[in-house]
Amino acid sequence: MSLLATLTPGLASAAAAAAPATPASPAAAAVAPPAQYTGQTPDWKRCHTALPADFQCATIKVPLDYAEPGGKRIDIAISRFKAANPAKRHGVLLSNPGGPGGPGLGLPAELDTMLTASVRERYDLIGFDPRGTGASTPVVCGLTPDERPWPRPYKAKTFAKDVRWAKSVADKCRAQHGDILPHITTRNTARDMDVIRAVLGEKKISYLGYSYGTYLGSVYTQMFPKRADRFVLDSATDPGKAWRGMVRDWGPEAESAFERWTEWTAERSATYRLGDTPAKVSQSFWDLVAHAEREPIVYGGMAFDGALLRGAMRPAVFDVRGAAESVVIFKDLADGKPVPQPPAAEPVPDAIISSQWSVLCGDTTWPRNPETYREDSRRDAARHPLVGDHVSNITPCAFWDRAVEPKTTVDNKVGALIVQSEWDSQTPLSAALGMHRAMKGSKMVTVKGGEGHAVYLLNRSACADRTTDAYLATGRLPAGNVTCAPNPREGKSESATVLPVPPRSPLLPVTIG
Repeated sequence: MSLLATLTPGLASAAAAAAPATPASPAAAAVAPPAQYTGQTPDWKRCHTALPADFQCATIKVPLDYAEPGGKRIDIAISRFKAANPAKRHGVLLSNPGGPGGPGLGLPAELDTMLTASVRERYDLIGFDPRGTGASTPVVCGLTPDERPWPRPYKAKTFAKDVRWAKSVADKCRAQHGDILPHITTRNTARDMDVIRAVLGEKKISYLGYSYGTYLGSVYTQMFPKRADRFVLDSATDPGKAWRGMVRDWGPEAESAFERWTEWTAERSATYRLGDTPAKVSQSFWDLVAHAEREPIVYGGMAFDGALLRGAMRPAVFDVRGAAESVVIFKDLADGKPVPQPPAAEPVPDAIISSQWSVLCGDTTWPRNPETYREDSRRDAARHPLVGDHVSNITPCAFWDRAVEPKTTVDNKVGALIVQSEWDSQTPLSAALGMHRAMKGSKMVTVKGGEGHAVYLLNRSACADRTTDAYLATGRLPAGNVTCAPNPREGKSESATVLPVPPRSPLLPVTIG
């Protein structure tokens, strides 16, 4: 599952309190890429000795600021696998693995082995590292491992420290990349995609985007509606809540998932011994949190206090079996029992965190007053005790320079297929429904009872895969929305611990969104 062990939250994000959204004007949507960039001829070369020889990479140039195309240029790294059957070739399929901050250069190498023949033979698979990431012109702020973890729990005694952290991250990024940061945005990445389209000689692009990649895809359809062909948006964000609103929604969504988990676990009390009623299972967890607050529990090289344990439980609880297994592990540790220790978790690379903040803070304008975050954290902690304080606490965006462009309002009739698990921890079902409302020409595939972030090609649902394959192969959307069942699961949970999984692809490191 290395393809989308890289998917995260996909995202990290929010904007209920952002500046009022303003749609791209019809004139802006019709703008062609700057002529001086469309005639480039990519110098294709083998991407990596660990990958197939016919997987090729190249670098093209794009303007840093599309308002000044004659000004500074930056690099965009692109990759491709040519269509398996030139006689049936339909066009190009661009892809994005999420983030923001997730490099996508290596994604076609994985798609090449996972797509069905009916899809693979029709497309050149095109990957790219979005501006600010990977082999494209990067943003690397020089953040230490201690500066990278987020979300952070709100505590009155540490809030001043959190404010200093947020300001320090923003200041470091500004000092390193002050001239670039204003232009590391989703709108500019969408413009880069249109340059890629033109350089490849295509009138339209098809697209497969996961998590944050769904927002990127939707922004492309808003800015370039006539150049969007077959778009698959898997595990969708709500474009109306980019970005602070998306993150704050993790609070109430986690409460619903926690309640479902307590019911499921209570029905299996003989297996997990956490309680035979939902109330008793809940109490078992909160007793464990209280223990960890008094005496942190060391697991995988990390010392989990109560707040960190709550934060780790947020994504875990959407996988009921994985959450139960994780809580049993921590309970055994708290009781002094030995358990197998996983490898110590490695911090997410500075480059991924830096580029993530660049997009989250650059796309919209966040509240500037630290007291807004304090008040929101207190209120949300009372309403949503699992992680309400984490997801409303201050971020570096409070100290970022104001967004250069207003947030994009996605409101169009471009056809797209939205694919979604009912129980997705990063981009919940409510977010996908928001995307579906915004993209009025879309159809939606919902995996009822499905768990996990990202669906297509990950063995989540054969029905969802068949529906997506048919759309990519033929261009025909389902007549109506589709409800699918998840595939049966056997054995232990794939997420039996709350710790991250190390990457395996040489071009595809772990992302958080």
